[in-house]
Amino acid sequence: DIKGLLGSAGSASVGEKHEVKHCLKTGDTTVTHLKSVEVKSVGEITKLMQKAQHARTTKATAMNDHSSRSHMVFTLKLCGFDQSGRPLNGVLNLVDLAGSERLSRTGATGDRLKEAQSINKSLSALGDVISALAEKQQHIPYRNSKLTYLLQTSLGGDAKTLMVTNVAGNHESSQETLCSLRFAQKVNSCAVGKKAA
Repeated sequence: DIKGLLGSAGSASVGEKHEVKHCLKTGDTTVTHLKSVEVKSVGEITKLMQKAQHARTTKATAMNDHSSRSHMVFTLKLCGFDQSGRPLNGVLNLVDLAGSERLSRTGATGDRLKEAQSINKSLSALGDVISALAEKQQHIPYRNSKLTYLLQTSLGGDAKTLMVTNVAGNHESSQETLCSLRFAQKVNSCAVGKKAA
């Protein structure tokens, strides 16, 4: 499920669902019932990111005392004007992906197990999208996860995507590190956007 991180605690209406909406005419992506805040300085952006990080769900597992139990997407919409006065618009999505988890190592049960399964499923869906883009397939499975559907306009078309991978250096995490590096290599080999004529 999608959870807003900028609203006041308990501000969401009971049963209020967040849905991803893409406007074909403008290319704009929105999520219903999420709080949007106008900012005019880097300091204001930093405060909002700190607020969102604080509201993010973390729980302890056998591998990590403060394990992220979800992905976080911070969308910054930029509006300005070029030298001739024409309006310019851009979107920057900062995405913190929760790490994939081997259930045998995390010891996850109950809610932690459901969260881990959801995280792994969405990361797998992201991998499928990256593979489809890399292989220039006709159909890109964006709708297989809310994460990939939300990021659809950032992953394809003329978008630019940069992935930074964090890995653990200890021997016990070598499997997770290897999986992360393979995923990053897959992303790195993917070329999207229109080719220059």
